[in-house]
Amino acid sequence: MFRKRFLKKLDLVMVTVLFFILLYGLLMVGTAGTSAAWVREVLSQQGIQQNTMEYLWQASLWERLKLLNLYLVKRQIVWIALGIIAMAAVVYFSYNELKKHIRKIYVLNIVMLSAVLLLGHEAMGAQRWVQLGPFSFQPSEFSKIILIICLAGYLSTREGKLNTLRDLLPCFVYVGVPMFLVLLQPDLGTSLVFLAILFGMLYAAGARPALLSTIMGSGLFLAIGSVWAQMKFPDKFQILHDYQLQRITVFLDPWKDFQGAGYHIIQSQIAIGSSGLTGKGLLRGTQSLGQFLPIPESDFIFSVLSEQLGFLGALLLLALYFVLIYRVLVISREAKDTFGMLLAAGVASMFSFHILVNAGMTMGIMPVTGLPLPLFSYGGSNMIANLLALGLVINVCIRREKILF
Repeated sequence: MFRKRFLKKLDLVMVTVLFFILLYGLLMVGTAGTSAAWVREVLSQQGIQQNTMEYLWQASLWERLKLLNLYLVKRQIVWIALGIIAMAAVVYFSYNELKKHIRKIYVLNIVMLSAVLLLGHEAMGAQRWVQLGPFSFQPSEFSKIILIICLAGYLSTREGKLNTLRDLLPCFVYVGVPMFLVLLQPDLGTSLVFLAILFGMLYAAGARPALLSTIMGSGLFLAIGSVWAQMKFPDKFQILHDYQLQRITVFLDPWKDFQGAGYHIIQSQIAIGSSGLTGKGLLRGTQSLGQFLPIPESDFIFSVLSEQLGFLGALLLLALYFVLIYRVLVISREAKDTFGMLLAAGVASMFSFHILVNAGMTMGIMPVTGLPLPLFSYGGSNMIANLLALGLVINVCIRREKILF
């Protein structure tokens, strides 16, 4: 009985698209984690002394697939399995149960982010990881999901009360506290995701678009002014860390420092620009195979995809994302209450911002922020958090009408 009712209410289109994105991601993680040195070693073990690129251009698709380094793929499968288990757990209990514990969940979020600053270990210049035995996880990834839950609960009590700037100020404070803790790590990318979630959910909650546009425009003007002031008077203004300032400004002219801060953007642009309509083929990408791209399995996986499968391969992924987000928005519209509607709207806002920024930074039209592609990039915390988010959406979907479980 439970299974029949569950399947009847489930959005099969969204689940099917999710399956293909995960499968597509596993393939690209495998190619991104395979270097020219790995291929040479495998060919050497097989007694093949041919030039690596020459062999790959002559080899069939099946022969190239057998050369993949599956280490990252196997780990990614583990993360996906854990994420699906977490998703199933989230789906089982009614999402309205969360609304009863919003304050406790909000406090838990603050405690968790504060603990990162005290107990976390540093990686790539930021203290945003917590070690649990042999595994490391990134609390800020789960903080985004908690923020969606808490903000949905908070805004659902303020229907019709979001008409003026004064009405919106408590919302900004509510989001500003966890956002400030994330900024201290420092993690500028996730902080920007918090803002995207906030504005997306405020719009869904009924805040006036003109007011939101004015606030966004003013904030953007202030941010640009702050960056300009720090560049012009570095001794007087220290709003951002030096590496953050470089990331924000270098995308405007990466060739200005083509051997330094602009190097990775240039390599990414070469990878994407040289791919053509159908790409160079799996394991034939010179930039990805030669390890010219930074963190190709995560931050720059869109570059790997574009180089190897071309415009059509990238378009396919973006089309899958479009359908996924569209179905999430449909579920948001059809939710039986404001809380469920805002949960789905928050997830759609988070995914949209991640996709826009990640694809944009690989093409050099947005600053490098280190945001991964949701459900596609390699990484345990990001994968599990994204599947948890979709678990919330499925929860809202199957409870559009009252169901007895």
